[in-house]
Amino acid sequence: VHLVESGGGLVQPGGSLRLSCAASGFTFSSYDMTWHRQAPGKERELVAHISSAGTIATYPDSVKGRFTISRDNAKNTVYLQMNSLKPADTAVYYCRRGYYSDYWGQGTQVTVSS
Repeated sequence: VHLVESGGGLVQPGGSLRLSCAASGFTFSSYDMTWHRQAPGKERELVAHISSAGTIATYPDSVKGRFTISRDNAKNTVYLQMNSLKPADTAVYYCRRGYYSDYWGQGTQVTVSS
């Protein structure tokens, strides 16, 4: 199993970023996928979930209405579109296979700052 995130960077408050997570080594279309983030000094938190077929997406209140998770099973890729970014969204963002697996990507840094 291999997960590789990309798309992070520095963005001003109110800006947008789109993260990607390319998956390999397993049957991608059979698994739910999740995005998590970890800010300095804080625990890692779930920010988005998508079902295996992409028909169900769920978010915590902290990002609901601003973040959108999607997937392309033909490309073995899951995305996280982040809009209206805030400094509090600054973190390393990780994709994960499912909710509880040990399969994580290496993370991509997102910094929201003016």
